[in-house]
Amino acid sequence: MNDKVRTHTFKAEVQEVLNLVAHSLYSHKEIFLRELISNASDACDKLRFEALRDTSLAEAAADLHIEIEVDPEQRLLTIRDNGIGMSREEVAQNIGTIAHSGTRSFMEQAGGGEPADLQQIGQFGVGFYSAFIVADHVTLLTRRPGAPAAEGVRWESGGSGKYRLGNAELPRHGTEVILHLKESESEFLEDWTLRSLVRRYSDHIGFPIRLREADPDGEEGGEPAWRWTTVNQAAALWTLPKQDIDDDAYQAFYQHVTHDNENALAWAHNRVEGSHNYTSLLYLPAHAPLDLMLQRDERRGLKLYVKRVFIMDAAEQLLPHYLRFMRGVVDSDDLPLNVSRELLQDNEMVGKIRAAVVRRSLDLLARLAKDEPETYAKFWEQFGEVLKEGMVEDPSNRERIAPLLRFTSTRDREAGNVVGLADYLERMPEGQEAIWFITAESLAAAANSPHLEAFRKRDIEVLLLHDRIDEWMMGYFTEYEGKPLRSVAKGEVNLEPANEQTAEQTDELPDDLAGRMRKVLGEAVASVRASHRLTESAACLVLAEHDMALHLRRLLEQAGQPLPASQPVLEINPAHPLIQRLQDTESEADFADLTHLVHEQAVLAEGGQLEDPAAFVQRLNRLILGE
Repeated sequence: MNDKVRTHTFKAEVQEVLNLVAHSLYSHKEIFLRELISNASDACDKLRFEALRDTSLAEAAADLHIEIEVDPEQRLLTIRDNGIGMSREEVAQNIGTIAHSGTRSFMEQAGGGEPADLQQIGQFGVGFYSAFIVADHVTLLTRRPGAPAAEGVRWESGGSGKYRLGNAELPRHGTEVILHLKESESEFLEDWTLRSLVRRYSDHIGFPIRLREADPDGEEGGEPAWRWTTVNQAAALWTLPKQDIDDDAYQAFYQHVTHDNENALAWAHNRVEGSHNYTSLLYLPAHAPLDLMLQRDERRGLKLYVKRVFIMDAAEQLLPHYLRFMRGVVDSDDLPLNVSRELLQDNEMVGKIRAAVVRRSLDLLARLAKDEPETYAKFWEQFGEVLKEGMVEDPSNRERIAPLLRFTSTRDREAGNVVGLADYLERMPEGQEAIWFITAESLAAAANSPHLEAFRKRDIEVLLLHDRIDEWMMGYFTEYEGKPLRSVAKGEVNLEPANEQTAEQTDELPDDLAGRMRKVLGEAVASVRASHRLTESAACLVLAEHDMALHLRRLLEQAGQPLPASQPVLEINPAHPLIQRLQDTESEADFADLTHLVHEQAVLAEGGQLEDPAAFVQRLNRLILGE
C-alpha cells in the first residue's frame, strides 16, 4: 500500500488565477495605480542601493524619478521609472510567474535582512497584475542600466493567461508599463484623477512622481506645449528626526494631510524601533467637525501607511471610539496586511500599535492639560463630551482619563470656568468624604435644582454635569483618588447642620402627613419623607443610588428602549409654607389637589414631563382662584 503513496504538486489553471488576481483581489480599481507606482519606487530604490555598492551606476542613479503620461487618443496610460530595470530572465521570472516577488528575491540577495537605507514596498508579487483591472492589454518595456540598448526587453499580454516576450531597442534604462485602457475606464485618462490618486496613495513615496500635462503658458508651432509637473511631496515628514522639523513644518503637514485651514492645537511624534518598527505622528485639531458625535460607526482621520504608501484610513482599527477626534499618520515597516494591501490583519502587533497610539494620545492630552491649561480648555470645549466616553469604554485607561475630565461646578459657574477633579479635591473642606455631583439635561436645570439648596447653604461645591453622556458615564465612574462620587439627587443625604437654626429643624412630619400624601400619589412614588436637602423649595424627587436619572430615562423611552419600573422618593420640606398649608387642609379634595401639585412641581424641577399636563393646569387654576 505504501508503494502507491506519492507526493504531488498542486496544479493551477493560470487563466483562472490571473482572473482572480486581477478582478477579485482588489475592492477598489484605482488601487492599480498605487501598485504600479510602488513597483516603480522599488525599482528606483534598488538602483540607488546598487549604486552604493557599484560606483559605475552612480550616474544612472543621479536623478531617480517616476513619470506618468496619458495619451487620450490612443487610450494609453504609461507609468515609467528610471530605476534598476530587468533582464530578459528577470522579466520571465518576476512578471511571467504569478506571485513571484522580485522585491523579496532582491532582499534575500541583499543579505536576508533589510539594509537601513533600503525601503522596499512590494512583498506579494501580485501588484503588477492589478493593471488588468482597468486595461485589456499591458505592455512592459525594460532595460537594466549599463546594458546595451539592443538588450531591452518587451513583455506584453492581454490577460488571457499567455504573454509574449522578446527583445526591444530601448534608449534608456528603467521600466515602462503601458496600459491600453478599457472603454469603461476613461476616467484614468484625466489629469485631475491621476493627480488626486497620487496624492491619496503615493504622496510620500521617496521619489518625485511627475505627471505630463499641457502647459497653459506656451505653444510650440501652434501645438500646445507640454510640461512635467511633480504631483507628490516626495518626502514623508514623519520619517525625519524630530530635531530637524520646526513647528511651521509640523503645522503645514497637518493642514496638508487633514485639509484643515486652521493649525493643530498640539501634536506628538514618536518612533518605535525593535522587533517591530513604526512611527506615529498624532495631531489634536482645534475644532470639532459638525458630525463628530455621529462618527462612532465610520471614523476617519488616522491614516495608515506601510513604508510610506497609503493603505487605508485606519482610525477604526487603531483608535477607540472616544479618541476619534485625533488626526495623523501611522507608518509601519512590517504591519500585516492582506494580499491586496487594503485590509489590516488583526494580530498581536496591531494590538500593540493600537495600545501605543492610545497611550500617546492620552499623554499628549495630559501634557497639554498640565503645561497649557488655556489651550486644553479650548480642546475640552470642542471634544470633552467625546473623551468622556472613554470612562465607560476603556476601563484599562480609566485612571488616565479621569484626571483629564473637566466639569462646571457651583463655585466656578458664574466665571464660566471648568474644574478638574484634582482641583476639586484640593479645595474640599476637611471632613467632606465624597465628591458631590448632579446630572441634568441642561446647565440651567443642574444649577437651579432644589437638590443643591442644602449644599449651597453649607458652601459645599457640587459638580454640574449637563451633557447627555454624563448620567451614563457616572454609572461607571464611582471613585477618584479614594473618594466616592455621589449624586446629590440619589439616596439619602446626611449633612452636618449649617448653623444652629438648621440643627433645630425637625425631621419628623406632623400627624400622618406622609401617609396621607403617599395614599394620594399611589404608585407614582415609593414613599414620602422629610428632606435633608431642601431649605427653600417645597419638595424634590430622590432616586435610589443606582436608579437612572429621569431626563436620561425619558430619552431612552423616546428611543423605544424598554426600561424597568422606577419609583422615586418624594422628599418634602416641612418648613415650607406650601407643606404647612397642606397639613392644615381638611378637605380631602383640596388635599389631593395640593399633594398632586407638590409632586408635579418636583417632577418639573427635575426636567421631567407630566403624564397629564391638562390635569395639572386645572388643579393650578383651582388653587389660584380659590375654588
